Amino acid sequence: MGCCKFSMYNFFFLIMVFSIVLGQKNDQIMLNDRDSLVSFMSMIVSDPFHVLESWNSSNIHVCNWTGIVCDKKIHRVVELDLSHHSLRGTISPSLSGLSFLQILDLSGNLLEGQIPAELGNLVKLNQLSLSSNLLEGEIPNELGFLHELKYLDLGTNNLSGAIPPSLFCNCSASLQYMDLSNNSLRGEIPMDDHCELSGLKFLLLWSNELVGEVPIALSKSTKLEWLDLESNSLSGTLPSDIVSKMPKLQFLYLSYNNFDSHSGNTDLTPFFASLVNSTNLQELELAGNNLGGELPPIIGNISKNLAQIHLDDNLIYGPIPTQISSLVNITLLNLSSNHLNGTIPPELCRMGKLERLYLSNNSLSGVIPSAFGNVSHLGLLDLSKNNLSGLIPNTFANLPQLRRLLLHDNHLSGTIPPSLGDCVNLEILDLSHNRITGTIPSAVAGLSSLKLYLNLSSNYLHGPIPLELSKMDMVLAIDLSSNNLSSNVPSQLGSCIALEYLNLSHNSLEGPLPSSIGRLPYLKEIDVSFNVLSGEIPQTFQASSTLQNLNFSYNHFSGNVTDTGAFSSLTMSSFMGNIKLCGSVQGMKSCHKKRGRQFIITILLSLLITPIFCVVGYPLLLRSRFRNQFTSFNKSKVIEDVEQGGGRKEQKYPRISRMQLIEATGGFSSSSLIGAGRYGRVYKGVLKNNMSIAVKVIDTKGGGEISGSFKRECQILKRTRHRNLIRIITTCSRPDFKALVFPLMSNGSLENHLYPSHGLRHQLDLAQLVNICSDVAEGVSYLHHYSPVKVVHCDLKPSNILLDYNMTALVTDFGISTLVKAVEENTNPIDESVTYNSTDGLLCGSIGYIAPEYGMGRRASTKGDVFSFGVLLLEIVTGKRPTDVLFQQGSSLHEWVKSQYSHKLEAMIDEALQRCTTVQRDSTIWHDIVLELIELGLMCTQYNPSTRPTMLDVALEIGRLKQYVSTSSNSVTEDVTTKS
Repeated sequence: MGCCKFSMYNFFFLIMVFSIVLGQKNDQIMLNDRDSLVSFMSMIVSDPFHVLESWNSSNIHVCNWTGIVCDKKIHRVVELDLSHHSLRGTISPSLSGLSFLQILDLSGNLLEGQIPAELGNLVKLNQLSLSSNLLEGEIPNELGFLHELKYLDLGTNNLSGAIPPSLFCNCSASLQYMDLSNNSLRGEIPMDDHCELSGLKFLLLWSNELVGEVPIALSKSTKLEWLDLESNSLSGTLPSDIVSKMPKLQFLYLSYNNFDSHSGNTDLTPFFASLVNSTNLQELELAGNNLGGELPPIIGNISKNLAQIHLDDNLIYGPIPTQISSLVNITLLNLSSNHLNGTIPPELCRMGKLERLYLSNNSLSGVIPSAFGNVSHLGLLDLSKNNLSGLIPNTFANLPQLRRLLLHDNHLSGTIPPSLGDCVNLEILDLSHNRITGTIPSAVAGLSSLKLYLNLSSNYLHGPIPLELSKMDMVLAIDLSSNNLSSNVPSQLGSCIALEYLNLSHNSLEGPLPSSIGRLPYLKEIDVSFNVLSGEIPQTFQASSTLQNLNFSYNHFSGNVTDTGAFSSLTMSSFMGNIKLCGSVQGMKSCHKKRGRQFIITILLSLLITPIFCVVGYPLLLRSRFRNQFTSFNKSKVIEDVEQGGGRKEQKYPRISRMQLIEATGGFSSSSLIGAGRYGRVYKGVLKNNMSIAVKVIDTKGGGEISGSFKRECQILKRTRHRNLIRIITTCSRPDFKALVFPLMSNGSLENHLYPSHGLRHQLDLAQLVNICSDVAEGVSYLHHYSPVKVVHCDLKPSNILLDYNMTALVTDFGISTLVKAVEENTNPIDESVTYNSTDGLLCGSIGYIAPEYGMGRRASTKGDVFSFGVLLLEIVTGKRPTDVLFQQGSSLHEWVKSQYSHKLEAMIDEALQRCTTVQRDSTIWHDIVLELIELGLMCTQYNPSTRPTMLDVALEIGRLKQYVSTSSNSVTEDVTTKS
């Protein structure tokens, strides 16, 4: 019995000793984890958000450090997530000591250097994300031995060299996601016959420098849903045998490579046949491969879920198969820039969900099917640069969503259907370079919805320019050149206040050139050459601050022309063929002044009248002036009392009367006009207390829509407070007059700096531009996520971004913003199924910045602002207005930049660096900054709203970039100072 008792005591004693030893061992293990993390922290040189502050405290347990998650049973660190915190430094190899780590996410930072090979020792790792950093060098081969890895994302870095074969051949079948995109990886895709990634669902290798064929071993990845090999230099025959083994494929992107079709680039049938079993396929992109062959009838048998097909910029020939109409859920079909012939099959019009159809730059003939009028969702129809003939169908008037109608460069005849005037949402109408006759219908000329351009040039139109054209007060360009138009140029064109380009050349227009056109506030180019215009060239053209290109050649103009103002950069080539012109323009004959009898009489009369005026007129003038001042003072006082309700209480905002605003702006004179928009005009002025103000006068003739805009802007400005949003001084509201008063921003708008007048270079360097982008992102992020009432701005663009005295950017103009009712986070406030009419926001925004879903009737959402911000980023980098790209390239700015990506990207970056005055334009630092701006712009402008980041994410990314720019700029300055 005593022996048993002794044994029991021994047993409990052993257990206690074992527990103490085990506890000490666990403590020692945790110390090892702590040492690894402290070593990692020592390699971080910048922590702008202080996320590692808790790591410096000895009183806080490792498991409570920011970004750390521990397993409570084994007391080990299993997760390290420090993503999107603008950390700068290198990745320490000591992380390999976290032997139980399962998740490592350091994405979205500014980490440099190479990926440590020691990370290959983290044998329990199942998620590794190092994307969106500045990492360089080769991908370590050791990462391929992480057999429990499911998620690998190394995209958007500066990685180079070949892809390690181990990633494709040694990773276990558990790997589901691999993203190596947007780097500089070279060589072939290293996948031999013995390699197998049977669990792989996502493979993204786009935008690298990969060559060779798609490896046949990839066909073993039968679970693939997303395969993106776009923008490489891959070659060989289209991988039919591979994709045929992928029944779950949803997204297949092979554009901009060097693939061939089968049978020596003549047969597309095997490839489309290989897709028949991929019943979930939603998007197919094969653009820019120079693929040959005819479109086979079997194309109609592929997935009925297909929403987009991009086959543009290839060598496809033959007719369009009627079977393609079986793809009933197609929203975008792009067959442009091929060698298609035959007629447009009317069966295409059975695709009831079709929103965008591109058939341009082919050899299609015959007539335009009138059945297009039945495709109710059609928003864009591009049939340009073909051999189409016959009449323009009247049925286009049945398309309520039609935004862009491009029929130029064909052989169309007959007259312009007046029914086109019923297309109330039309933004672009281009019928140029056809054989159209008759006059311009007044209904078409009065399309006030046209916001981009009207091009009727190079036809056989005759008659006068319709006065109704003045209703296009938001159109940017009008081209009526090379027709037989006659009569006078209507002065009413001066009402087209947004006009930037006007071409009336090669017609039979006569009479004087209206001075009202020269006053247009944004006019940059005008061409009236080869007409019979007469009289003097109005001084308003010379006084314009925006005009850059002018052509008055071959008319009957007369008078004196000086080489000042807008004419300072012109030569005689702009005035040729006007024999009665003289002046100081280079190459123009001088004017001879004759002092004749009339001049002598004028001198004598002035000598006679001056003494009489001094004796008689001056006292009368003083008396009249005193009386007018007295009357004006009393009238102003009465109006002010009426508007303020006669109250004398202290107000939160100062009261400013209408009369005071009139005096401050010189009677709202054209010389005070600094901007014009959809709902009114903006004037600069100075109050009697020397305060500089900007007055936004609302156009009260617009009825309920304008009134709603005024109330909406007041409501937003009243409820929002943020350093990057414009503040309001006061409002002035009467039944016949409504105005908003703001402080005048001393540095104008971002647009003024991006596109200065008369070719002057702007002085914004890259660091300033990044700061401005950060300010805008912060302001919009506040509207979306932190404002008392969530706001969708709906009209982000450079002219709506103002710069104060220290170049801080402020977002302004909330006239068409949408208030989003605050709801619980788990409720979606945006009902994408609701269709708005044009006054409710269907076209909210400005052309070039409008998200594509708005054009298809979707409700305004925060994702629309993200799209506009992305366009803004691309505009800043490229220095091109979105509308200019549309004029010149026929595509959106986003599509154009994407087409340059990545083969022509270096030229774009170099041009941006030359345009922006940075300290070291050849530095890789600035190169990387521009590259990141382009990539972020492309992310924000993705077609699918759900794939765009939030403005909160965007603001964080730009903030990270701003911090990097600031640190880099300081380093450059210190280096320069040291060398000096």
